[in-house]
Amino acid sequence: MNVLRESWRESRGIRVSVWWNVALLVGSVAAWPFDSRRILGLNPWVKPVKFEISGLIFLLTMAVMLWAVARDGRWRRSRAVMGWGFGVVMIVENSIIALQSARGVRSHMNYSTVTDALLFAVMGLFIGLNTVIGAWLLALWLRAKAEWPLAVVWGVRLGLLMLLLASAEGVRIVMNGAHTVGAADGGAGLAFVNWSTGHGDLRVAHFFALHALQIFPLVGLGLAATKLRDGVQVSALFGFAAVYGWAVWWMFAEAMKGLPFVG
Repeated sequence: MNVLRESWRESRGIRVSVWWNVALLVGSVAAWPFDSRRILGLNPWVKPVKFEISGLIFLLTMAVMLWAVARDGRWRRSRAVMGWGFGVVMIVENSIIALQSARGVRSHMNYSTVTDALLFAVMGLFIGLNTVIGAWLLALWLRAKAEWPLAVVWGVRLGLLMLLLASAEGVRIVMNGAHTVGAADGGAGLAFVNWSTGHGDLRVAHFFALHALQIFPLVGLGLAATKLRDGVQVSALFGFAAVYGWAVWWMFAEAMKGLPFVG
């Protein structure tokens, strides 16, 4: 709990963004039962709720990583800039998604009007900025002193690397023009996440690649709690990451063939 408390104090930009996204989440959940419209077959507020929850997890993860990379106070200005960068990105992204849902239209890959196309372009610009800041943070972690167990440090490094790969896969989704492969978006899907149960869905690999950001450091933390030597811990982490990375690639390849993750 001390880690969460200290990291929360570290970045004002992330704190502002967290409260903004909490407000968006409360508003989205409140609007959900009273809106009978449909976007791609779903209540308009399903997507904002998903992204707001995901955004909050991302922001809290970044708060910890920004604090943990230099507990001795190094790179203070850089970390403050990155905190505001991550924070602003999540404010802009999720505000546009909520706005488009309030308008009753798609937020992603929507070129129906000039306004829709411009809003989607702004989202793409800010996600690109998020990727650049993620690469910057990875560079700091590659230079970080050994203040943490090596398995934890490498868990963070590999998690940030997977974040960059997830961003690249996000570009592939945009190039595809849809997240569904083999059919139009909006068909039958799994509850809440709505991953297609009849066709390929590129969001599956994207989801698991993104959340390696939390999974890899937690695995590293678990390994650090064992009595194994540092080298063995790191080797085990790399082995886990290799299997995980292969699984993400398999999900992507299967989706590109038009095959559903579950169905």
